[in-house]
Order: sequence, then C-alpha cells, then structure tokens
Amino acid sequence: MVARQEMNQGSGAAGTPPEFTAAVAGLRAASFRPEVFCEEMPAPQRIAPYAAALSADVTVDDEEVATGRLVLLHDPAGNDAWEGTFRCVAYCRAEIDHDLATDPLLTDVGWTWLTDALEAHGAAHVAVSGTVTKVVSESYGSMADEPGSAQLEIRASWTPVDPADIATHAEAWGELLCTAGGLEPVPDGIAVMPSRRGQRGGAG
Repeated sequence: MVARQEMNQGSGAAGTPPEFTAAVAGLRAASFRPEVFCEEMPAPQRIAPYAAALSADVTVDDEEVATGRLVLLHDPAGNDAWEGTFRCVAYCRAEIDHDLATDPLLTDVGWTWLTDALEAHGAAHVAVSGTVTKVVSESYGSMADEPGSAQLEIRASWTPVDPADIATHAEAWGELLCTAGGLEPVPDGIAVMPSRRGQRGGAG
C-alpha cells in the first residue's frame, strides 16, 4: 500500500487538517465489488494544498474491462469554483462495443451512469461538471483485417456536501467503473462481500 505521507501530498503530517485526515480515512474505508482492484496512488501536488488519490481496475474473467482514478482535493481556504473546500475529481475509461460507439445518446448515458451512482450511494454533492468522450479506432493497410475498437472516457468533478461521508463518493465512483465495464448491477437486497483483493486500497 502507498505510504500515508503520499496520500497527504503537499503537507507535513503534523500540519495536516483533521478534516482532511478524516476524509482520507473515508477513502480507505470505501467498499468495492470483488471485481474492483483498488489501491492508493501518489496524488497530484500542485492542484490543491492537500490531495489523496485512488486508482482502480475492473477485471472480469482475467480481462480488464474498465480502469480509473479518483482524486480528493482539499483547500482549507476554500475555492469559489468548487463551492466548498473539498473536491472529487474522477476518471473512468472502459472498452465498449464498436457498434455501440455510433449511438448518438451514448455520451448522455455515460453521464447518467455517474449521476445515478452518486444518487444511489447517497453521495450528496454540488457543482458537478465533466465530459464524456467516445474514442473510436479503425485499422488500415496491413492491419485492415483487425477489428475496430472503441472506448468511453468519463471525466468529472464535484464537491461533496459532507466530506466526512467521502466513502460514499468513492463507492459511487467504483460503481461507475463497474457499470461502464458492463457488469450487471447487484439486485436490491443482495449484499456484496468485497474480496480482500478488492479492498487493498481500503486497508488501513
């Protein structure tokens, strides 16, 4: 696991705000489906005074179907654009069916995956923004026989209303990765027991 000091980029341990420390603990406590392998990663250092980051891959039958990262930013002085002192910045990339890439509603659907996941996990937020991009590749020349490929990329940021409840935001991001990767949703009333592998990023 990445050392704690790497989760507190731009700060010394003694000067770390307690609210940021609590938020990082929330990231580590987040629970993910067994298909999600999540771990801590070095956070960007120049965006905000304090930052923490997670990366994750979603694997089904030994095949990676989605990947992403989640960065938690904290500026004790506040940020007008954020409408708060914390900000979640998320990224998701998933392989999609080549034919699906021609659907004009695909990007709208991709954005809905994010907003629905936040709502489903009770991750109250404000000032959400982002982009959804389709990337389509075709092969030519000596590679013409190779099938085309397509990816969907979702980049988004939002401000958590209650940073103490940051685990729900991380779990919503995890659900976004699974949905984009084509995993079926877990039926209501069915508890998911995360694997230890999937919990690596949350182990304290």
